[in-house]
Amino acid sequence: MVLKPLGILMGGFMINTVIKHLPSGILCDAICETGKCLPDAIQLLTPCTIGNGWMKIINVGRFALTLYDKDNYEGVRAFLDMEKVETWPEIKAWYLKLKSKKEQEKGKLIQEIKDAGDLIISLQKVRVQPHIAKRKHKGSIAICSRCHEAYPADDGAICLSCQGETPYV
Repeated sequence: MVLKPLGILMGGFMINTVIKHLPSGILCDAICETGKCLPDAIQLLTPCTIGNGWMKIINVGRFALTLYDKDNYEGVRAFLDMEKVETWPEIKAWYLKLKSKKEQEKGKLIQEIKDAGDLIISLQKVRVQPHIAKRKHKGSIAICSRCHEAYPADDGAICLSCQGETPYV
């Protein structure tokens, strides 16, 4: 397996930049606006994960993330600013898929991402909508009478898999 760190590297700069603009000592949740690469950076570099519920992916297809205060929903959104990317040809070609993977010079691209750092990132102060920020709690747990595995009781009398929603044949 070959590691493809480009989006994660870019995400690292975004997270670092956002953290500098947040008040110290707050507990944050995260929103990621894409399902590609950026969630990995958030999960690697912050305590926010999908598993603990501190990160939500709201896939609107933009390379952007927000870290926000769990208590008041005030936060900072970072995004890859395409106007600023204009002066970084390798990043532009990679991000906009103007060059095939074979045509890209990985070393040159990685160096350009490192050199550009937060210069290609823009920030916005935001307030997350309360219905989005609110965490869903798992609720009570039941034991399925068919497979005898634990599952969320809100799913019904038996687990979803035994109800036919299994990914397996």
